[in-house]
Amino acid sequence: MTDIEKQQVDIEPFQEALARHGLALTRGETTALQVNVGLNCGLACGHCHLEAGPYREEAMDRATMDTVIDCARRFRFASIDLTGGSPELVPGIDYLVRSLAPLTPRLIVRSNLVALNEESAADLCELYREMKVVLVVSLPATNASQTEAQRGSGVWEKSVAALRKLNAIGYGVEGSSLELNLVSNPAGAFLPAPQGQAEKKFRADLLRKFGITFNALYTFANVPLGRFRAFLERSGNLSGYLGKLAGGFNPCTVEGLMCRNQLSVDWSGRLFDCDFNLAAGLPHGGTTSYLADLLELPAPGVPIPVGDHCYACTVGSGFT
Repeated sequence: MTDIEKQQVDIEPFQEALARHGLALTRGETTALQVNVGLNCGLACGHCHLEAGPYREEAMDRATMDTVIDCARRFRFASIDLTGGSPELVPGIDYLVRSLAPLTPRLIVRSNLVALNEESAADLCELYREMKVVLVVSLPATNASQTEAQRGSGVWEKSVAALRKLNAIGYGVEGSSLELNLVSNPAGAFLPAPQGQAEKKFRADLLRKFGITFNALYTFANVPLGRFRAFLERSGNLSGYLGKLAGGFNPCTVEGLMCRNQLSVDWSGRLFDCDFNLAAGLPHGGTTSYLADLLELPAPGVPIPVGDHCYACTVGSGFT
């Protein structure tokens, strides 16, 4: 057995941790649709669970977009969440946004900010404003060194410029209905700071240094999958990091986990319960199925496939 394999068996399996607390992870009412439109991204961030990057070619085609739109029309989700990769780089993303916005009260688009700083994204930013899209953008820290340690050289200035552009069209500005939320993940093999404390620091630093405002900040633990897991293995931190996650397991987070209330679809139309299970190769219902064949939403009580990566969503305050 290799050292890595020894590290992997050092923690209690997530399924057993649930059972020890008299819990099971099952679906509730499905109110959200998460859509991963592809893995192409201008960055290759060290924490990326999907290993998205500039050379990934996976992208949702027009036919699958139409399937997503038809699903949204039939089921009228309370929220629809577009993620990637970088959604801005997917051909036809403007078509998808314009089509989905009238079908849900809350259309969310996730961004790494860098793509939004490109001149080619000007029309897309205007479309987001017009459709009142909720923007959720990644910003690891309020300084260049920490941000670029995770995301690469030159990213900091582009991120700040993008935030200023978004503020200029009303996003994250007090009194505006345009919502701008930040997401921060740690740059290394450690857990995030408490969310309230981190938000206070981000708000003060960004306003004082750059005049930037936003609505809310969310902090999440890095999920030990994909590129981040490879980093943990190379650096010898896998066992220690998994131990931190398992040691901080909070059974109170299970009821509110996002996988209980959302259905996740990838660029090819395959169904999952969340984007992390997508990365882990754990399909919805335990077997490969497609959105095009979905006749009704999953019934409450259906078991959700789990793995040890699920500890990242249940440590501390959880990923809800």
